[in-house]
Amino acid sequence: MNGAPVAPLFVPGHRPDRFAKAAASGADAVIIDLEDAVPPEEKEAARRAAAGACLPGIRVLVRVNASGTPWHAEDLAALSGAGVGGIVLPKAEDPAGMATIRALLPEDGLAVALIESARGLAAARELARAAGCLAFGSMDFAADLGCAHTRDALLMARLELVLASRLAGLPAPLDGVTATIGDDALVEDDARHAAGLGFGGKLLIHPRQVAPALRGFAPGEDEVTWARRVLATGGDGAEKVDGMMIDAPVRMRAVRILARAGG
Repeated sequence: MNGAPVAPLFVPGHRPDRFAKAAASGADAVIIDLEDAVPPEEKEAARRAAAGACLPGIRVLVRVNASGTPWHAEDLAALSGAGVGGIVLPKAEDPAGMATIRALLPEDGLAVALIESARGLAAARELARAAGCLAFGSMDFAADLGCAHTRDALLMARLELVLASRLAGLPAPLDGVTATIGDDALVEDDARHAAGLGFGGKLLIHPRQVAPALRGFAPGEDEVTWARRVLATGGDGAEKVDGMMIDAPVRMRAVRILARAGG
């Protein structure tokens, strides 16, 4: 289970009544949040709920509070040995912190470095070597840099996370959230844009976003048909299919399209 999810859904840690609903949303992972969604007076209760969460059939990740906050050490202590499927570290900047989190997890647990700052992006390649997956906290990142939260402004950062993940042999990274909840077309378009850049999934904040995000990361019917035609040639050298020269890199792309389509 150490591969990265495609459509992980956040749920506030102090609302355990919502855990089962999140698990039934169609998301392939639930991220119980102890950080942004939880007020300070609810941190302890959220921590207990996350450590004791039982959601059979779905991977449970926990986003802890950032290193340097008053709650970080207690979050990690509560999750040690709790058997969660992974831990998300926000404001990730220090590879040593990621190594600590990996040590708390079982062998198949997923340690996610959430890149949300200039320092985090500058350390992305080192963080990737210490983590099991990178994710992009695009809104916090834009706020840290003082840049617009637009595709153009964030293109360099997104490409760096894709490159850092590839260099470290990690799964493709997770893109940031779409803040608008009621616009399914926007969620799908954001997911499709991220997939085109090399991301493998997207963080989600509402059950309604799950289905459009999955559609955005799934290849279209035309892509699947093309990929099957390419691989049906069965050759190893250069061949022509539909007027296009097919060689090893093109076949690799076809294999990846079919993998995204589930075969």
